[in-house]
Amino acid sequence: MTFYEKVRIIEKKTLWEGKFLRAVLITYVDSSGLVRNWESFERVHCRGIVVIVPLTDDGLVILTRQFRPPVNRYVIEFPAGLNEKGDSLEDAAKRELIEETGYNAREIIYIGEGPLSSGASGEVLTAFLAKGLDFKGIGDRDEAEDIEVLKIPIDEIYDKLSTLKLEGNLIDLKIYGLLELAKRHL
Repeated sequence: MTFYEKVRIIEKKTLWEGKFLRAVLITYVDSSGLVRNWESFERVHCRGIVVIVPLTDDGLVILTRQFRPPVNRYVIEFPAGLNEKGDSLEDAAKRELIEETGYNAREIIYIGEGPLSSGASGEVLTAFLAKGLDFKGIGDRDEAEDIEVLKIPIDEIYDKLSTLKLEGNLIDLKIYGLLELAKRHL
């Protein structure tokens, strides 16, 4: 048995479950053979999380600004959401883009995936570049979503993000890496 084959989960126990999240106690064996516990959370009724990097034909990056209660601040983000309806991840990305920004994408391109906070949850974020955008009007948002849509020229994005931060907004760090991933497909 190799070093990494020793590591394994023995049990997952739900500590509590709410409408959107559940707390889980994971019991596992570490690489030295010790049994350990780890607390994490999972989404309820969620089959993936998507984020969309929307770019208009005339070079505007579409971002959202919304109040996020866990950080008690407005956060600048790319449109994103949960795949709670059982769609494909591409369809979930298209739906979230329309719901949050009013834009429909003629082209959705997979650009990557990875864990959001691997020390706290098993969530994996799947990222897409949205091109060929047409404004169709804001879709049916969740009742708790109060979203402002921002349109920023791609060549001014870093300066504008700095300004938004100085104005008291938090900037989702994923924006920087996702922009670089998206640029590979432009």
